[in-house]
Amino acid sequence: MKQLLLKIFDNLENYICQFLLVFFVVLLFVQIVLRNVFSGSLAWGDELATYAFVWFAYMGAVYAAKMSAHNRVTFQFKFFPRVVEKVCNIVTDLIWVGFNLYFVYLSYDFVFNRMNVFWKSQTMGVPMKYFYLILPLAFLVMSVRILQNMYVKHVMNRQIMDPEDAQIEEMKRTQNETHDKS
Repeated sequence: MKQLLLKIFDNLENYICQFLLVFFVVLLFVQIVLRNVFSGSLAWGDELATYAFVWFAYMGAVYAAKMSAHNRVTFQFKFFPRVVEKVCNIVTDLIWVGFNLYFVYLSYDFVFNRMNVFWKSQTMGVPMKYFYLILPLAFLVMSVRILQNMYVKHVMNRQIMDPEDAQIEEMKRTQNETHDKS
């Protein structure tokens, strides 16, 4: 049971992204069918699909942070000694976490202190704070994932490979195996 909970927590962003993607695509498909076949639509469908897409984008950014797949310029660090490269990576990650935590503070303050309680979504009538809640949530979880990756890389000394880099390595290995057989 504990293993299952750990697996769910470790892949939570992935599951949420998958759900949101399927949800807003199906909702938009239903809207298209209703418009073209029945000459009508769900009044709230487009708005909800838009908010689901926004949540999907932010959760995708969190998932990319978890996978160490954000675009980063690190090529210049390869020219320095290994210890300088490591320190530069740590400093840039800490700056990133600092920015995220500052944004958590700003967005939390906006959502819970400055946002007018009467701001509601146009067609659904739901308070807008529930849709804007993704801002502090996403940046907080992104910070946790960055710190988690830093721990794995710099304390546990395990390499975290960007999924694109892993695919490139796999393609090179496959190409070399094919070339060796010929």
